[in-house]
Amino acid sequence: MRNILIIDDEINICTLLSKFLTKHGFAVETTMTGTAALKMMKEKPFDLVLCDYRLKDTDGAQLLQDIRQINPNTIVIIITGYTDVRVAVEMVKNGAYDYLSKPLYPDEILTLVHKAFAHKDAEMERLASQPVESASEEEARETLLQRNQNDKNDKYVYGQSANSQELIRQIKLVAPTDYSVIIFGETGTGKESVAHLIHYHSKRNEQPFVALDCGSLSKELAASELFGHEKGAFTGAISTKIGAFEQAQGGTLFLDEISNLSYDIQVAMLRVLQEKVIRRVGSLKEIPVDVRIIVASNEKLSESVQRGKFREDLFHRFNEFTIYIPPLRERQEDLPLFVEAFVHQVEKELDKTCGKISPEVWDCFRQYNWPGNIRELKNIIRRACLLTPENEDITMSALPLEMKESFNQILDEVPMNGEMTILSNENDLKTVALQAEYNKIVNVLKEVKYNKTKAAQMLNIDRKTLYNKLRLLNINY
Repeated sequence: MRNILIIDDEINICTLLSKFLTKHGFAVETTMTGTAALKMMKEKPFDLVLCDYRLKDTDGAQLLQDIRQINPNTIVIIITGYTDVRVAVEMVKNGAYDYLSKPLYPDEILTLVHKAFAHKDAEMERLASQPVESASEEEARETLLQRNQNDKNDKYVYGQSANSQELIRQIKLVAPTDYSVIIFGETGTGKESVAHLIHYHSKRNEQPFVALDCGSLSKELAASELFGHEKGAFTGAISTKIGAFEQAQGGTLFLDEISNLSYDIQVAMLRVLQEKVIRRVGSLKEIPVDVRIIVASNEKLSESVQRGKFREDLFHRFNEFTIYIPPLRERQEDLPLFVEAFVHQVEKELDKTCGKISPEVWDCFRQYNWPGNIRELKNIIRRACLLTPENEDITMSALPLEMKESFNQILDEVPMNGEMTILSNENDLKTVALQAEYNKIVNVLKEVKYNKTKAAQMLNIDRKTLYNKLRLLNINY
């Protein structure tokens, strides 16, 4: 007899599904929380789990990951209260077999359950008929997948530079509060990761974290994505949709590229923040919402206000606390740490052992300006590890063309003998000034044990200026 676990915070659904599936020959157990479900699964194996996407203590995405950690062979079918293709695709991509939309129809459920078991049986027969070597490879891939899902610590990389430590300090300071937060930083600096960390360290960490990219929303779609809509509210609204505010109920809503919202949506957003209620498109019913707001932008919202692009009153609603994420070029001391972490991640992704970073590549990394910041660094590491044969050192040949061209241009501009070279008459004032500047910077770097942040402070210049001078004078520390 097949064992089925039903997880839903609506007791009526648990009772209905339990009676129906028991009647059709399945052994069924139910629970209303994700925590209880995981405890039950550790004590007893279940062949299939029917899981509501929205639970009081977790969500379907996290629960799916936890279930696969306990037993990768358990079939998971997600029950969602609204038709959202993106959620369904993401769940299936992450290992769910399929999904069902409420309202639930018994015949549809029974058909899908039988189909899932038939698919599982066929897969087991296929593996059993393969040679032992192939089955072992399949098990190895499953083990690798499981190891990737277990290692949650790989999600965040903490820097050790003064700038990174200050960033972490501010995150942990504001996280326990309910302040709205503006995260400002260049593209690729990790604004969504910072938002995740704020949520993780907050009192709301057991509730949903919902992220929405406002830059990808048209004026017509924005209201529906944020506030939801009723069935028939407009052409194409074939079912009721729950918006981001309701999805994030009790938790955190992260709105990326907030400055892209139209004026009308900004007005509606202001009312939501003031009244703490939303109205779905096509409805007059007000729905209370309790959501913490974190917004992000790669441009200063205060400047958007000055240009008339963003409402000043809405800006002040958001601006209870602002976090600035410094670009990678201002955190170069963290480069070795970031590179090591990303290489470790990619080794798991590719199931291969990457070699060391060659000295020339390290020089290139230190000289490079990193316009795409941490995201660019991670992509470059992924590319380099993919192109480099296993256990061989990563060399310049594995780097993108634009990066090599930038490095070669720097080499053409400065000498490469590791020390300051007198390029003209030693009595030339410019040469004497450069030599003095070189000596001063080197001495200060030695004094602060090559901490570039402290060196910049002692020299009374900013870090960007210091890095420019290091490149110009060919100081490689």
